[in-house]
Amino acid sequence: MIKSMTGYGKAEALLEGGKLTIEIRTLNGKGADIGMKSSILPKDKELEVRQRLSSRLSRGTIDFYTTWEPNAADSSKAVNADLIKEYYRQIHDLRNALPGVAQPATSPDLLLLAILRFPDVVDAKKQDVVNESNWPLVSKAIDEAIDAVCEYRVREGAALYKDVTSRVRNILDLENEVEGYEAERIASVRERLTKNLEELSQKVDPQRFEQEMIFYLEKLDINEEKVRLRQHCKYFLDTIDTEENPGKKLGFIIQEMGREINTTGSKANHAGIQKTVVLMKDELEKIREQSLNIL
Repeated sequence: MIKSMTGYGKAEALLEGGKLTIEIRTLNGKGADIGMKSSILPKDKELEVRQRLSSRLSRGTIDFYTTWEPNAADSSKAVNADLIKEYYRQIHDLRNALPGVAQPATSPDLLLLAILRFPDVVDAKKQDVVNESNWPLVSKAIDEAIDAVCEYRVREGAALYKDVTSRVRNILDLENEVEGYEAERIASVRERLTKNLEELSQKVDPQRFEQEMIFYLEKLDINEEKVRLRQHCKYFLDTIDTEENPGKKLGFIIQEMGREINTTGSKANHAGIQKTVVLMKDELEKIREQSLNIL
């Protein structure tokens, strides 16, 4: 069964300092275009994750996200006690050294609160969220997120399969309608040529007329286009049923289908066939749009 290139997967890893959430979003693309939207993942692990994403997801625009939610205790801020003592000492010494400055009855607590507002006195705790000890848990969560993306792609692929195969069969049905117009088209061409000759009041050799008629009808013959279009449709259905990732090949087959449909339209010379060709083109364009998302 085919897969879509559109997917989403999410997994969580409970680490010693909090919860790490892994999210992966994928869209259609010609190759594996991987974007690492994470400042948490260590640089030495990034290449490994990229290779895993490329291997498992093959193609598409792939975005990898991480979100970190620390525990309450780990999200608290640390007080730089040595720096506070130094600020307090300097302020106390400065006040004593300035001549003529009265010694106010400033509460030490008020002075301490003022110092706590100084830069670098209070810092958030810094730690490496992902390290060698918890990497197995993080790696497992990455695999789970990738698994979820693959499952999503399979579900989307089932919908794509149903849509594009039904449209290919619609094209085959429309091709059968074209055949129904063939006898009418030949009779119409013959009648028009005969009428034109009569208007010219020219005596025409019946044998020569038949030869010219055959030559003219051969130029308008669409039998080869009909045969090739049916073959391309069959090849499309066989490919989508048998190959694991047929997206690129289906694109080539669609081009060939379009070529035969366009040639049929240019040779049609019949209003009914031309209308049917327009319907086939409409179906093919929808197939082309959907096929861009097939892995």
